[in-house]
Amino acid sequence: MTDIDLVRLNFNPQTLLLLNFVLGFVMFGVSLELKPEDFKEALRTPRALVIGLLGHHLVFPAFTFLLVLLLEPRPSIALGMILVSSCPAGNISNFLTHFAKGNTALSVSISTLSTLTAIVMTPVNIAFWGGLYAPAQPLLRSVAVNPLEMFLHVLLLLGLPLAAGLFVTRRWPRFSARAQKPMKYFSLAFFLLFVLAALGANWQYFVLYVGMVVGVVFVHNASALAMGYGLAFGVGLPERDRRAVAIECGIQNSGLGLILIFNFFDGLGGMAVITAWWGIWHIVAGLSVATYWSKREPKAAS
Repeated sequence: MTDIDLVRLNFNPQTLLLLNFVLGFVMFGVSLELKPEDFKEALRTPRALVIGLLGHHLVFPAFTFLLVLLLEPRPSIALGMILVSSCPAGNISNFLTHFAKGNTALSVSISTLSTLTAIVMTPVNIAFWGGLYAPAQPLLRSVAVNPLEMFLHVLLLLGLPLAAGLFVTRRWPRFSARAQKPMKYFSLAFFLLFVLAALGANWQYFVLYVGMVVGVVFVHNASALAMGYGLAFGVGLPERDRRAVAIECGIQNSGLGLILIFNFFDGLGGMAVITAWWGIWHIVAGLSVATYWSKREPKAAS
């Protein structure tokens, strides 16, 4: 078996360009659902919004670094964990929060702001925490990641589609209202099918190495959910807000993570396998937690 740190998964330039376009299209579809009213309610409790953002972009990446030091995984797997923790909230977090009887408005606000701040925070977190982990430093040097170039790339992938969607909603509200549901289902289904098809080209590597990351992803994702809930509980947020913060921290945009891996890390094996498996597992874990909470009414704030 080849060392997972030496494996490079294959995406040809045309496939990668299309995958970048698809993610931008998905983010455009998501932004069509955003309305000013979604944020007004959340801004009435700014503490919850701040806690959600801090948990997502500061606490979880720092906690991931400590988890890496504790588990001591292969360097490429460690970099994958750090990259996943640096991504913004995933697209299904709002649905899961609603299903879990959490604060959906807060979830939407955290998702949107975490995506906007990810334009800066994702490259910074990857470079900072990845650079601190000594075993991964040779890998970072070998791919020569440029944080400024990554910032510009994330800006194009996230910032531009979100701005376009908000403009369309403001300029043509009727079209936006009609397009929301079909765009949501079409873009997410197309994205999932495309990622699965693209991974199919490297299926032998995924099958060969996925066993190395199953336990790591389980612990990493469970710690994200627990950390988000614990952080919200520690500052005294009501139960509905705790559920929203927990799910926002536990559901990461692994699609963005995969694209960054193929754009900037040459398809580094451990990073790609752990990010792909996270994309599968966080749906299973998120649905499980949301189903549990859906059967339990949140206690009203005192």
